[in-house]
Parts: sequence; structure tokens; C-alpha cells
Amino acid sequence: MSRRRRSGRPISGILLLDKDPGGSSNAALQSAKRLFEARKAGHTGSLDPLASGLLPVCFGEATKVSGFLLDADKTYWVRARLGEKTATGDAEGEITETTTTGLPDDDTLQQCLAGFLGEQDQIPPMYSAVKHQGKRLYELARAGIEVKREPRRIRVDEFCLVDADDSSFALRIRCSKGTYVRTLVEDLAERLGTLAHVTALRRLAVGPFEEAGMVGLEALTRQRDADGLAALDRYLLPVASALNHWPSVTLDSASQFYLERGQPVQVPQAPASGWVRICDAANTLLAVGEVMDDGRIAPRRMFQARGS
Repeated sequence: MSRRRRSGRPISGILLLDKDPGGSSNAALQSAKRLFEARKAGHTGSLDPLASGLLPVCFGEATKVSGFLLDADKTYWVRARLGEKTATGDAEGEITETTTTGLPDDDTLQQCLAGFLGEQDQIPPMYSAVKHQGKRLYELARAGIEVKREPRRIRVDEFCLVDADDSSFALRIRCSKGTYVRTLVEDLAERLGTLAHVTALRRLAVGPFEEAGMVGLEALTRQRDADGLAALDRYLLPVASALNHWPSVTLDSASQFYLERGQPVQVPQAPASGWVRICDAANTLLAVGEVMDDGRIAPRRMFQARGS
């Protein structure tokens, strides 16, 4: 029996999609996939419906690096409303508590902000996609059930005040994967003796990718209507661009032969540990690999030449 042929173009690359607020990340992904008529696509970590900004969409061979982007650090801009706490930590939830207490003096505020830098434990909010006994926490929360959540280790590298007035403040935050910005805002307000919730959230960077290269669905649609489907491909970044911050090793033809058959290879002057990009003599990405205890490099994800 013959296999069913998959529809769509076999394109590969990474689209820096500027997600609009108000819709889900999966809906944005599916819209981009249809617009590009791509055979295979995936994204690199969901944004809340409220949030906008950078949602890297991986087409074709790039789906093999989506997990590495999922684990990458993220940068956000967030605006919070003072004096109100909500059930969800953002503007989508009902107000549960209010206060007239505002922000303290600047010195106190800056000291408090500095206290959030570094590694720390964070308890995931009930309105989150974390699973508890097979169910998403937000499903339990909507049913009026609150359960104990285990803290998760996160890291905050930047926690800066952008602006503030009597009713709101904005922050720029650079943090590790799995960090809930809503929780950071609530925790900051608590330490300052007030209340706050997120009213706007925008992701500015994911790993090596920044907002300068983003493009929205509306602009992409106009481009396709004006210049045709092929014109969209110029927005795709090479698969290797997701890994440019990794060390690289180059194989000779003999080592490449064995690597392409899934075997570990010895590479002179390779890093002593960690993940590496594996390239051929023409600097084409062949694979991502991991340095083994004996110094050889084992391939973990192989790429077709057209996708690199």
C-alpha cells in the first residue's frame, strides 16, 4: 500500500513572526503555515493570548531545532496596572482585590527590582498550562479548584523599570525558560506593598533572535497578494541561524561519511563538552551533536542540505 503524499511546499527556515494580541500561538502558527503553504511547521513556545511579539515559526528542517529555541532565554516588555489583583494575574481575569497604595520612592523601587536578579524558585500560577495529575492547572482553576504547585527554578538576568506613573508601570525582563512574567509582576507588587496585574505583554527576543527581524501576518498577506507566494520565502532565516551562538566543528569527507550513518566521530580541537554545530567543508549545517565522555561527537539531529 502506497503512503499518502503530504501536501504543501517542502520549505525549510525560520520565520520571526510578530504575533498579534488576542489570539492563541497555535492559531498564529496555523495561519502562517497556510500563508506559506508549508508542508511542516511548528512554533517554539506559546505566548498567552493577551501577549504579542516574537513567535519563531519553524518550517521543514527547522522543526528539528525548535526544542532548542524552546529552552532559550526570552526577553519581554510588560505593562502592569497598579492597585488591582486579578484571578489570572492579567487583564483577562476578574479583579479579586484592590488597594490605593502606589509605588514607593525610586531608591526603594530600584533596590526591590535588583532583588529579583539571579536564580530563584517560582511557583507556577494556577492559570497556566502546567499539568497536575494529567490535567492542566488552568482547567482546575476554571473549576474553582486550587492545588499545591511545586516551585520551579528560574533565572532573571534583567529586571528594569521602563516607565511609571500613578496608575501603571512598565518593565523590561530577560529571563530563563519557564518564567511566568505575570507571577514576577505580582511578586514585585507584593514586595512593594501594593497590588498589580499585567495589562500588556510583548516578547522582544528568543535566544539569538530579536524583534528587529519580526514581521506580522497582515504584512505577509499583503506581500503575497502583491508579489506572489515565492516572495514570502525571503523572510525565512536559515536553520543554522538558531544555533549561531553554539561552537562549530568542521568535518572532513571521511568523518562526514560516518556521521551521516549515525556514528560518533572524532574531531580535532573540538570542545570538551556540550552541544555543537556540525558542518561540512562548505560550512553547510549537517547536524547538531553532543560531545561524549570519550571526546567523540555524537550526532543528535541530522539535517538535509536544503534545510541548512
